[in-house]
Amino acid sequence: MENFFTRYTDSSAVFPSFPIVQHNCLGSWDVFLSLFHSFTMLPHPPLLVAIQDPPSRRSLLPTFPGFLSFAPPPPGRPRVAIYVSRTLNQHLSCSTVFYGSSDMLSVDVFSPEGLFGSPYRSLRVTSVYLLRTNSPPYRSILPERFFSFLPYPHLVLGDFNLHHPLADPCRSLSEREFTISTRYFDAAFEVPYHLLNTPLRLYSIPI
Repeated sequence: MENFFTRYTDSSAVFPSFPIVQHNCLGSWDVFLSLFHSFTMLPHPPLLVAIQDPPSRRSLLPTFPGFLSFAPPPPGRPRVAIYVSRTLNQHLSCSTVFYGSSDMLSVDVFSPEGLFGSPYRSLRVTSVYLLRTNSPPYRSILPERFFSFLPYPHLVLGDFNLHHPLADPCRSLSEREFTISTRYFDAAFEVPYHLLNTPLRLYSIPI
């Protein structure tokens, strides 16, 4: 874990909302720039942006004004990244959490006064990119690695490369797709995490 800034303030006063964006950039600089330029037109730009398959050059991420960028360290090309708004970084303590792989990264946000009017002083946001593999569980990360119990809220955002009726009820699934995805859904619900949107992209422990 690496703490990259520490300063405390009343988060509910400074941040009446906490917009977060998740997106797969497909390794494309054009997709990345289009996404971040779109933020400049929003009345409330995101405070955290979880990216899967970010573009990179020599393992370095692209930069964008108003954001700090974080990715798993080399070796290898980063498969995930989290961009933290400089506004958020100026007011709250933020720490990166690495897992020894290129496809998973977390940022912990902390305030001793509690976050956003809640009794919780910490929030973890995790960016995950599950790659297909040829051996069980047929994805690059076991579900227990990111669907684990924490004593504070945890958002898991990512491209899971999974399909399940609970997330996409109109999709026709093969038996193999259902079997693979069920292991991840079961692991999430046992903690419990809750599906917040569809298709399968984001989970949260309730506040």
